[in-house]
Amino acid sequence: MNKRVIVLAAGVLMSGGPVFAQGKPLYTFPFGVEGYTYRNSWPKGVAQTLDTIRMLGFTELEGGAPGAPQEFRKLCDERGISIPSIGADYNKLVQHPDSIIDQAKILGAQYVMCAWIPHSDGVLTFDNAKKAVDDFNRVGKLLSEAGLIFCYHAHGYEFQRYGEGTLLDYIIHNTDPRYVSFEMDIMWMSFGGGDPVGLMKKYGDRWKLMHLKDLRKGTPKNLTGLTGPENDVPLGQGEEDIPAILKEAKKIGIRHYFIEDESVDPTVPVPQSIHYLRSLKS
Repeated sequence: MNKRVIVLAAGVLMSGGPVFAQGKPLYTFPFGVEGYTYRNSWPKGVAQTLDTIRMLGFTELEGGAPGAPQEFRKLCDERGISIPSIGADYNKLVQHPDSIIDQAKILGAQYVMCAWIPHSDGVLTFDNAKKAVDDFNRVGKLLSEAGLIFCYHAHGYEFQRYGEGTLLDYIIHNTDPRYVSFEMDIMWMSFGGGDPVGLMKKYGDRWKLMHLKDLRKGTPKNLTGLTGPENDVPLGQGEEDIPAILKEAKKIGIRHYFIEDESVDPTVPVPQSIHYLRSLKS
């Protein structure tokens, strides 16, 4: 980002929007961002993108290194940005878990997150879910032995019906809680027809991480786990009940929250989301 864009983004944090209500802040955790938010910025300059992230007030980052892990860790350390969680491709995680462990160690991560179970025709099948359960239990044990926590990032397509529940229920019930935890993306949970608060009440501390994002009101929902970036809106402007979600997340002990914005240009919506979180009072 150029200086003019940075100034404009900072301005959004300091002006406009609702007047802050009286009371204690509801959001009391470090501000984190999912690296995918800046997918179009990393190729233009890693250091510059990290400067923007730090200027906005983020001190935690989720995602792998866009380049050499050692150099990326150094750049983050220089800016006071930690990397509590990294993402991992399913096939690479299953076939080469040692390489994922090495990267997590270099970056100083505690969590390894996988965000997609391979499946075809837009439909997750029981066989897909069963294989994932077996793979997650095996890999999760390896990661645990290396001092890491494995999290599956559910994506909404897991709400295919199965028995008296869904395939998400099947995955959670059949993975070993010693080795497999979960990351909740509140937008994708809602897009698939789930209730973020209800799922946290149901499964408690199986949820360890959270993606904060909002779904445009009136967006048609389905079980593909896919929708256009135009349906990802700044926090507080969509259908998610963010205050209720944050209150329940605190109850079950989630400590790391990552704003993820899938807009083509996050320059304005990300500061708006930060401003919204800062405006919430308990």
